[in-house]
Amino acid sequence: MNWLDDCHFGDCRDTMRAMIADGVKVNVVVTSPPYWGLRRYLPTDAVRMRHDLSSEQTAFFHAELVKIGLHPNRTAPLRRAQLPRPLRPFVEPAPEIGREPTLGAFIDTLVEVFTLVRQLMADDGTLWLNMGDSYAAHRSYQVPSTLMNGDATNQAQAAGGRRVPHGLKPKDLVGQPWRLAFALQDTGWYLRQDIIWHKPNPMPESVRDRCTKAHEYVFLLSKLPTYYFDAQAIAQPLAASSIARLSQATLGQQHGSNRVQGKSNGPMKAVGARFGGVKYGADEHDESRTKSGKDWVNATGCANRRSVWSIPTQAYRGAHFSTFPEALVEPCVLAGSCPGGIVFDPFFGSGTTGQVAKRLGRHFIGCELNPDYEPLQRHRLG
Repeated sequence: MNWLDDCHFGDCRDTMRAMIADGVKVNVVVTSPPYWGLRRYLPTDAVRMRHDLSSEQTAFFHAELVKIGLHPNRTAPLRRAQLPRPLRPFVEPAPEIGREPTLGAFIDTLVEVFTLVRQLMADDGTLWLNMGDSYAAHRSYQVPSTLMNGDATNQAQAAGGRRVPHGLKPKDLVGQPWRLAFALQDTGWYLRQDIIWHKPNPMPESVRDRCTKAHEYVFLLSKLPTYYFDAQAIAQPLAASSIARLSQATLGQQHGSNRVQGKSNGPMKAVGARFGGVKYGADEHDESRTKSGKDWVNATGCANRRSVWSIPTQAYRGAHFSTFPEALVEPCVLAGSCPGGIVFDPFFGSGTTGQVAKRLGRHFIGCELNPDYEPLQRHRLG
């Protein structure tokens, strides 16, 4: 099967198992999973084909779908109303990640997803995971339906994801991103960095007892302790004054100053340490650079990218609720893959990751549960 440069509809876990069986390997994963209990991405009557059917039952079901004009995709969700009544026993409710009854079950589901991602990933691959947060009893803590866990009214609201999670209180920050990051770390992922996505244009909030939230997290995780990372591809420009300072012809001969009385570990340079710094040596080994805090990247006028990315949210005039901006995806793709590499997004949505990968000369593979997003993807991906 040709997996490249296309989105495959259905439960991403089923799709990834098929990809793994076909020997597919991806270089970098850039994705943003659904929040827990925040919104539905599928129609409430969405169903998918049961997995315990015999080959004869499967062939019959596919043939009947073709007769009524539906594509016989084994895992693509359908609406129950689309099916003739005799075919309805062949389907089951479509699993929708983010609708689990408890926060723990939601985290467990995502751990299952990213365990498959890890199997699918090349040994030198990286995962760039964007995830926002939410509050316990989000938008409704003032009303009785969000009383503490165990209240009868509260339990009745559980199916809608409005119950206060066990161990939390109304108004608590849930901590979804960090709970997931630590859970993935426990399963073998290397949690390399928390990147702050600063939003200069955040969603307005009417709160009066906390600050307006203007950031989300992007976690960088790797399969192994060493991995592909093109730091120069995402290096950030230095200020003109810094370039002039670091470009001085006499930089290597400057001795600095012993301004601090009693200072005994060498002079303090006014223009920045040499590669590796005095303390860690002047060699160009990776470990020396790691400890040096080096600013100057190959005299290109750029510095290592910092861990706070100021990127405005990007409006998309489509039907998808939560598209992340192309400018957030771009550095992840550039740092995590070389031209011609494969970029994967198990929660493809409207296709932002694929659009960026294509523009940057990479291949992409997407998974998406809701087939209603296919027209949006085709529009964006040409």
